Amino acid sequence: MRASHDLSRVSVSFDEPNLVPFAGLLPASVLAQRIGLSELVDERLSLARHGANSGVKALSVIGSMLAGGDSIDDTALLRAGALPRLFDATRAPSTIGTWLRDFKWHNVRQLDAVSRELLARQWAAGAGPTDLTAPMMLDVDSTIVPVFGRGKQGAAFGYTKIRGYHPQLATVAETGQVVFCRLRGGAAGAARGAKSFLTETFSRVRHAGASGQLTLRADSAFYSKAVLGTAAKFDVRFSITARQDKKVRAAIEAIEEAAWTPIPYWLSTPDVSGADVAETSYTAFAGTKQAMTVRLVVRRVRPTPGSQLALFTTWDYHAFVTDREGDMLQLEAEHRRHAIVEQSIAELKSAGLAHLPSGQFMANAAWLALTVMAHNLSRAVGLLAGDTLHRATAATLRRAVFTVPGRLVRSGRQLRLRLPQDWPWAEHFGRALDAIIAIPQRC
Repeated sequence: MRASHDLSRVSVSFDEPNLVPFAGLLPASVLAQRIGLSELVDERLSLARHGANSGVKALSVIGSMLAGGDSIDDTALLRAGALPRLFDATRAPSTIGTWLRDFKWHNVRQLDAVSRELLARQWAAGAGPTDLTAPMMLDVDSTIVPVFGRGKQGAAFGYTKIRGYHPQLATVAETGQVVFCRLRGGAAGAARGAKSFLTETFSRVRHAGASGQLTLRADSAFYSKAVLGTAAKFDVRFSITARQDKKVRAAIEAIEEAAWTPIPYWLSTPDVSGADVAETSYTAFAGTKQAMTVRLVVRRVRPTPGSQLALFTTWDYHAFVTDREGDMLQLEAEHRRHAIVEQSIAELKSAGLAHLPSGQFMANAAWLALTVMAHNLSRAVGLLAGDTLHRATAATLRRAVFTVPGRLVRSGRQLRLRLPQDWPWAEHFGRALDAIIAIPQRC
C-alpha cells in the first residue's frame, strides 16, 4: 500500500461531527429493535439500585462488543462522531460500570433468561438452524479466561496453572450460536455442575423451537455418570470421548485385528493405513446403578514418524462412547468435528470475552451473559446476510459489516447513512438489512 504523494504532509484533526465510525452496527441494531431486546431486558431485569434504563445499558455494552470492544471503557466507542445521533440511547462507561457492579446472582439469572428468549426470537425470525425439525448437534466445552492480578473475585489457578475463570458453554454446531454459558471460578473442574448446565441447555433448545433429535458431543472431561445419565433422561443422544482407564484400555486391546477398518487419513497409502476405526460393545460405569451398554468406537492413528511417541508405540488410540445408530465411520468423523466448538470460543474471546473487566464476580457473570447475546446477534446478522458470511468468523463480520464507516446526513426530514463506494460486502450488508427490516416488530 503506497501513495504517489507524501503521506506525512496529510493534516489530521478530530472534528468531523457527521462521521459514523461504526455505521455497520445498523443491521444488528435494527434486529435488536425488531425482536424487542431492550424492552425484554427492562421487563426481566430488576436491580436493587441503578436499574433504570437497563435495556439501554445492555445494548451499549453489546454494541461496543460487536465493534470489537472488550472492556467497560470501550463502550465510549458508541459516543463518537455522529453515533449518538444514530443510536441516541447510549450510556457512558462510568454508568455502565456502576450498573454492572450492582448485579447479584438472581440478576445474572434474569439476564440468562433474557439470553434464552433472545435465542428463541432469533430462531423464530429465521436467524438460526435452517430446519428446526432436523437432528441437531450440541457441543459442550469449557475454557479458561485468564486474568492478571489478584483483585478478581473468584479467579484462581486451575488445571492449566493459569489464573483465571473457567466458564462452561454449549453451542449449536450448525450455526455456531451459543445456547448457554455459565461463569465459574478458576479452580472449578471442567464438568462441575454439568448436570444442571445440560438440563438448562436442552430446555433452551426446545424452547427455541428445535423439535428434532438432539445429540450431545463433548470431550473426555464430560465423560461421567451425571452427563450420560442427564442425556438419557432427556432422550438426547450422546457422543463423548472416553477417558482411557484400565477397563477402556482392556476393551480396546480385546478388539481383533480383522475388525479394524481403514479410513482416509494423512500418511495413508494403498499398503499402509494412517488410521483405522473399530468398535465394540462396552458397559460404561459397570457395577453401578448408572451402568449402561454403549458403542465404544475407537480410532487408532500411527504416530508421526520421528516423534517421541513413535519410539514406544505402534498406534495411538482415541475412543468415544455413543448410543447413536448409524455407520461407524460416519459417527467417528462427526465426533471429530467437535473441534469446531473451539471456533466459537475463539470468537467470544476476540471481543467481549478477551478478559472479564470487573473485580466483582457477579459483574463478570453479567458481562459474560452480554457477551453471549452480542455473539448471537453477530451470528444472526451473518446468517441473514447469507453467502460467504453465513459461517464467517466474528472477526470477518466486524471487518465486513460492523466496522464499516459512514456519514450521517439529513435529507427530506429523514436520516440517511452514506457508506463507502465500492465496499466489497455492500451486497451482503443490504441483504442482511432487508431481511431484518422484514421481521415483524414485536410490540
